[in-house]
Amino acid sequence: GCMLNGKLYPFGVIERTEDCYRCSCSRPAMRCCSLFHTPVGYDKKNCKVIFNKETCDYDVVRKDNPSEKCFVYSRV
Repeated sequence: GCMLNGKLYPFGVIERTEDCYRCSCSRPAMRCCSLFHTPVGYDKKNCKVIFNKETCDYDVVRKDNPSEKCFVYSRV
């Protein structure tokens, strides 16, 4: 298998790791890509970014009221 962040994964395709990556584990290497996109275009003065492991995505919410979402106009 392959080790990633202290956890052993079996050879083959891992659809979703605990840290929200899709990986391919083989004897020579483990290759992973993220299942999420990082928000870069949003109101940074009034909003903050919180990673949601349930949805494997970032929530962008108001700093003064985290129950209110902020508009995100670009992600990478």
